[in-house]
Amino acid sequence: MRIHYLQHVPFEDLGMMRPVLMAGGHKLTGTQFFKSCTLPSVNDFDCLIVMGGPMGVNDEFACPWLYEEKKLIEQAVRHKKRILGICLGAQLIAQVMGADVHKNKYREIGWFDIETDKAINDTLLAGVFPQQSRVFHWHGDTFDIPKGAVRIAKSQACLNQGFVFEDHIIGFQFHLESTQQSVENLVLNCKDEIDGSKYVQSEREILSMENNFFHINKIMHGVLDSLTRQTAK
Repeated sequence: MRIHYLQHVPFEDLGMMRPVLMAGGHKLTGTQFFKSCTLPSVNDFDCLIVMGGPMGVNDEFACPWLYEEKKLIEQAVRHKKRILGICLGAQLIAQVMGADVHKNKYREIGWFDIETDKAINDTLLAGVFPQQSRVFHWHGDTFDIPKGAVRIAKSQACLNQGFVFEDHIIGFQFHLESTQQSVENLVLNCKDEIDGSKYVQSEREILSMENNFFHINKIMHGVLDSLTRQTAK
């Protein structure tokens, strides 16, 4: 499968997804907006992965490439490409699909549990998520669930933690792709967001949970397997 990824900042990369996708024999290409704004044609890929970043979906003034990025995502949705969005990526997809993206009541940073919605048992994610999982979060915004999509999960801090649409679009507010190194990079580059609020863990707490990576990466492996194998409706 031809997979193209959109990366917004150097410190939020594919994480564990890169070796998994390469080992699966997929052709992997990418646009790194901090280096170049050159985007492929929608006909050049089968699957689009949209990564996270500290900017917001409406930050076109500071990040003018967001205009063209949204156009590409919209085309990918319209052409029923397989799409995976993570954090900012999921917010961009939700906005393109007509859903509202806005500030969440709480900033959510660190390792917090999500509770899976039973509705995903009728989607390509059936059997991928346990009923409850401790996953990694780093966000202040959230999204409404796009019309026709199914909510994936919720947490105490954030009602809408993800969505799946017609078995070819997946959006996660949380990070399953994270590795110890990628989390360290986030802490290094976004330390000012660790503000001690209700659902924001300390740097020490965030970096001391190495055992959690095996669990979240196992779930992401299942997600990627489903997304790249499933025949879209």
